[in-house]
Amino acid sequence: MVTPVRSDIIGGELALCWSDGSEQFIPLKKLREECPCAWCKGEPDVAGPAHALPERPPFTPESFQLKVMEPIGGYGLRLTWGDGHSAGIYSYDYLRSL
Repeated sequence: MVTPVRSDIIGGELALCWSDGSEQFIPLKKLREECPCAWCKGEPDVAGPAHALPERPPFTPESFQLKVMEPIGGYGLRLTWGDGHSAGIYSYDYLRSL
């Protein structure tokens, strides 16, 4: 599995240097809009379809300010945003797909 060896916030982007030597720059706005948590993306039921959870509040400028990046196991990052949202765990594979 390719993992990040370094991560930084540069301007309005998350910069990732991966263990295979590649680099990636993901706009913070896109990261927040693509949050993988059940509240943002819906939650699948036994049959598979995702069901929307109660509507989340609209984004504010703080919603796109990344405050904390926390490694989760050896597979992903939990991101905490300026509006307090921190439910999404971004797997390394998911980050690479963005």
